[in-house]
Amino acid sequence: MNLLSNDFDIFAVPAQFELDRAALDERWKDLQREAHPDRFTTADALAQRQAMQWSVRINEAYQRLKDPLKRAAYLCELNGAPIQAENNTAMPAAFLMQQMQWREDLEEARNMEELERMADDVAQTRRDMLAGLQRTADEARNFPELARQVRALMFVERFARDVENRLDQLGQ
Repeated sequence: MNLLSNDFDIFAVPAQFELDRAALDERWKDLQREAHPDRFTTADALAQRQAMQWSVRINEAYQRLKDPLKRAAYLCELNGAPIQAENNTAMPAAFLMQQMQWREDLEEARNMEELERMADDVAQTRRDMLAGLQRTADEARNFPELARQVRALMFVERFARDVENRLDQLGQ
């Protein structure tokens, strides 16, 4: 392994969306044990610096691989289809209409029951979208389409956080 290896290679897992989270967690623990800077306190300065770099790199890779949205975005980048969320916000009309309706519903929601129902709806949409990411990445291997789906899921994730914030406000 070297610091420039991709995250999947560092963790010795296939470069795909579907990952065994328990195996990923176990591999992270093993890698951290091997590279943890505390193991190198008596080593020379170079070995200590390398251990610190490895520890940081392992943690960065783990954070990306354990999060489905970050993992999908990373797969897009590795396969030549960067997300470019800042300057590519084009979405299908039906998706934009759903987003507008959700925003209106959120503004009009007045009680916990309405907000919880909305949170459940958004959670189901998120689960469906994650399943779509898996099919697009691992079965179709269509990374431009995966990038579009990731950008859409980013909207849904942001809206889910807004719903949670409203629930928190109403619960106070």
